Amino acid sequence: MSLELEQPGIFEQFEQLVATEDKLQIREFLDDQNISDVADLINEFPDYEAQIIANMAIHRASSVFKILDIAQQKNIVKELPSAKTAELLNELQADDRTDFLEELPKAAIRDLIKLLDPEERKITLSLLGYPEDSVGRLMTPDYVYIYLHNSVTEVFETIRKHARNSETIDVLYVIDEAGQLIDDIRIRDVILASPEKRVDEIIDGRYVSLNVNDDQEHASQVFKMNNRVALPVVDDNNILLGIVTIDDMLWVANEEFSEDMQKMGGTEALNEPYLDIPLLKLFRKRIGWLVVLFLGEMLTATAMGYFENEIAQAIVLTLFIPLIISSGGNSGSQASTLIIQAMAVREITIADWWRVLRREITSGLLLGTVLGIIGFVRVVLWHSISPRLYGDNYMMIATTVGFSLVGVVLWGTLAGSMLPILLKKLGADPAASSAPFVATLVDVTGLIIYFSVASLFIL
Repeated sequence: MSLELEQPGIFEQFEQLVATEDKLQIREFLDDQNISDVADLINEFPDYEAQIIANMAIHRASSVFKILDIAQQKNIVKELPSAKTAELLNELQADDRTDFLEELPKAAIRDLIKLLDPEERKITLSLLGYPEDSVGRLMTPDYVYIYLHNSVTEVFETIRKHARNSETIDVLYVIDEAGQLIDDIRIRDVILASPEKRVDEIIDGRYVSLNVNDDQEHASQVFKMNNRVALPVVDDNNILLGIVTIDDMLWVANEEFSEDMQKMGGTEALNEPYLDIPLLKLFRKRIGWLVVLFLGEMLTATAMGYFENEIAQAIVLTLFIPLIISSGGNSGSQASTLIIQAMAVREITIADWWRVLRREITSGLLLGTVLGIIGFVRVVLWHSISPRLYGDNYMMIATTVGFSLVGVVLWGTLAGSMLPILLKKLGADPAASSAPFVATLVDVTGLIIYFSVASLFIL
C-alpha cells in the first residue's frame, strides 16, 4: 500500500509547514508521525533530512536515525551542529551507535567519539574493540539484571529504578556477585509469582547464551532455533557483558542475505548501498572475479585447440557447443545455489556430503537424461526438415549430443553441489563458489566431455 493511501497529504503537509518556517509546528507535526513515516519523509525530501532529525524530540529522532541507510546517516551527522550530533549519538542505543560508527573512516570515528558522554564513550570503545561481525559489536550493555536472593518485590523495584534505558525488559538476567550468568527469566514469570517469592524459586536453570566472540551469522541461527526476543552475551568466563535483541538479528540476516547474493553473482560483497559506493571501489569489487572467470574461460579455447583435429573432421560438432556448455553451466548453477542456501539455513552440514553426493548423482542422471532425449530428438527432427544440415551421420550426431548432455549435466550437478561443501571444509565462504564460477568450470570440462563422446561415436 502506498504512503499516499495510508497518510493522504503527508508530503504536502510537510511542504506547507516548511514554507512557514514555524519550528514549533514542524516539531509537533514530526513527533505525531510514525517512525517509518518520518523515514519516508526523509527519503522524499533528502535536502531536509538533517532538519527533520534536528526538529524532532531526541528519543524519536534516534529511533528514525537507526533505520535509515548508512549514506543518509552520514549526511545527517555531517550537516547537524556538533551539539545536536552529540545529543543524537548519546541517545542512540550502544549497539546501534556502534553499527553506525564502524562504517566511518577512523578519523571521523575519533571526532565523533569525543562528543560522547564519558560513560557512553567507554561503552562504545569497548564494543568497537571486538572483532568485526562478532556478537560483541551487536550487543547492548543496557539490560536489567537481578540476583538469586532478590524477592519478586525487590525485582520490581529494580525494574522501576534501572529499566528506563534498557532496550528490553521482556527478559531479566540472573547473575551472581561475580557477575556470572546463572539464568534468565521472563518478565511474565515474575508478574505471575507471589511478591514474597525469591528469584531462586522461580528460575528453571535453562537458558541459552552467546559468546562475545561468536560470529553474527551463528547468533542469527541461535535466535532462530530458540525463538527468543533477546539473548545474553557472555565472555569466556561466563561473565554477563550485554544482550543482543531480535531487531539486531533481523538487520544481520538482511546483510548476510545481501552479501551472499552479491557473491553468488560473481562479485565481492559491497557492504554499502550500490549508488553510494565510489566508482573506483565498485570497480575493485568486480574486477577480481571477472579476471578469474575470464582466465578460466580461456581454458575453453585451450580445450577446443586440443580437439582441433576432431573439429576439422566434423565441423558440424561446433554447432552444439553453446548448447552443451550452457546446459552443464545451468545445472551446476542450480545445484550450487540450492546447496549454498541449504547450508546457510543449516539444513545440511559438511558431514552430509555423502548424502548430497548420492542425491545429486541421481538428480544429475535424471536431468541429463531428459535433456539428452530432447537434444537427440531435436537433431533427428531437424534432419527430417533439412537432410543436408547434418548429412548421413545425423544419427551418430544425435547420439553424441544426447550422451554428451547426460555427462555434462551430471558433471555440472556434481561440481555445483560439492564445491560449496569443499569450500566450507577449507574454511572459506560457500557463497564464493558462485554460479559464474561453477559455470566457468563446467564450460571447460563440458567441452572435454563433449568431444570425448564425439570421438567414440563419430570420429
